[in-house]
Amino acid sequence: MIDVGVDLVLAEGSASVGLREIARRAGVSHGAPRRYFATHHALLSAIARRGFEDLGARLEAAVTGTTTPRGQLEALARVYVGYALERRGMFELMFRHDLLDSAPQAADQPRLRESTLPLFGQLTELVARCRSERDAARRTDGPGEAAPPPAVTAAALWSNLHGIAELWAWGSLQLALGIPPLDGDLGEDHRDRLITAVLDTHLGPVMS
Repeated sequence: MIDVGVDLVLAEGSASVGLREIARRAGVSHGAPRRYFATHHALLSAIARRGFEDLGARLEAAVTGTTTPRGQLEALARVYVGYALERRGMFELMFRHDLLDSAPQAADQPRLRESTLPLFGQLTELVARCRSERDAARRTDGPGEAAPPPAVTAAALWSNLHGIAELWAWGSLQLALGIPPLDGDLGEDHRDRLITAVLDTHLGPVMS
């Protein structure tokens, strides 16, 4: 039933996912979903959890073979924005506030809200490593300008990436920047420039 729900979300958005429609497409009785999902939100939460698993696997693959923290952050950022645009219905479902505190299906599962924590922890760790490497490269003796804690910078960075994904999907960024709606490599190139600008803003430009 979760597999059917995932397919529905990807094809038609989360508004199309109901217990009866899931049962019909899964070939089970109308009452069957209630045996596993007490509420509609419980079903949507289970589907959204699949999205976090998928995104997590893509993020893990993206950083494989990339050794620098800045390179890993760039890879994560591109995958995050790319996933949001490729699987828009799922992406929106994953970050719905009315689902994030839904109870887990099993006692050993975290609440859905906690599914975002590994991603945020990874961003925070990479931000801290980027700062350490940058400070070491500068080799300054005097005190530098105080930076916000890595978690605060990671939160701002995450917010910017999420905003790029949403505003690009709506066409707002293309309008603001005066570029035509683009798909494929050209669109990806423009998004990569935005991602680089975000990283430069929060971490400083790459030092040569």
